[in-house]
Amino acid sequence: MEQLQHIKHVFFDLDHTLWDFETNSQTTLHEMFDKFDLPELLNVSFEKFLKKYKQINDLLWADYRENKVTKNELRVQRFYKTLLAFDYSSPLLAEQMADYYVNHSPYKTALFPGAVEVLEYLNKKYDLHIISNGFREVQHIKLKNSKIVGFFKEIVLSEDVGVNKPNPEIFHYLLNKVKALPSETVMIGDNIEADIKGAAAVGIPQILFNPKQIRHNFKPTFEITHLSELKSLL
Repeated sequence: MEQLQHIKHVFFDLDHTLWDFETNSQTTLHEMFDKFDLPELLNVSFEKFLKKYKQINDLLWADYRENKVTKNELRVQRFYKTLLAFDYSSPLLAEQMADYYVNHSPYKTALFPGAVEVLEYLNKKYDLHIISNGFREVQHIKLKNSKIVGFFKEIVLSEDVGVNKPNPEIFHYLLNKVKALPSETVMIGDNIEADIKGAAAVGIPQILFNPKQIRHNFKPTFEITHLSELKSLL
């Protein structure tokens, strides 16, 4: 692959790319749903609760990337607004749910199929790094407990840099840290806005991980639906 022939460094997103956020999050939310007696409190099924939570969480994460909400607002408001959607208002319960989620979710260890195998393969050829918008106190736990932390030379989180992907500054920060040119790196991630457009804006080739084959209008350098495809690209 001509666009990738000079690659020395591979930048990975973590959530939804290596760490199976959806599976791990859903498991934690189900535990929380029962722990706080939400079926009785809200008179709602877990499926309806989960659907509404995901909608609200996605919107708040989009706002967080654009610095429209703070980390703590995101952490609590996603639960407060979900409760509110089912006509239940309790800032205290929302705070308790937020604490439970952050304290339990990162200890879940589901990875995407082929993640460890492809990391072992790439680690022999390139320097691997993490670049993530996730919260500092949970991302390191995820990496450690899922036993993949040892694959990565640098772990750069948006909180450490002060800006979120897709801001060019976070990509330049990691490029400078590893002393690499954009043409010597490749960004692998699932999010069109944060990972793919963010990397493209600073001249880094991109590989979109799109396991659900979600339709979009952007043309990344490459697009894959399974992590094992990276072995034929890199």
